[in-house]
Amino acid sequence: MAKHNGIKKRTRYKLQKTLRTRGMPNVTKVIQNFDEGQKVHLVLDSSVQKGQPHPRFHGKTGTIVGKRGRAWLLEIKDGNATKTVIARPQHLTAQKYN
Repeated sequence: MAKHNGIKKRTRYKLQKTLRTRGMPNVTKVIQNFDEGQKVHLVLDSSVQKGQPHPRFHGKTGTIVGKRGRAWLLEIKDGNATKTVIARPQHLTAQKYN
């Protein structure tokens, strides 16, 4: 039997949406802007595959570093390492409180 080691393995429940939030995101979610240095939460939207970072970063909080095309560059702490993650705005929500 073949090994299944895809990028979305073991994400059956992690990327699942609730019943009322299924479907495509609102337009306001797509066109939102962020400032450099702003804190954002990385919550993957499974209905949008483009610009979706690795599921390992789902639920993490990072800092906006810059912009690359339509996507944003984030710095996220992963253990002792600081990693740069590229994600589209559909997968980002601004942090309300510092």
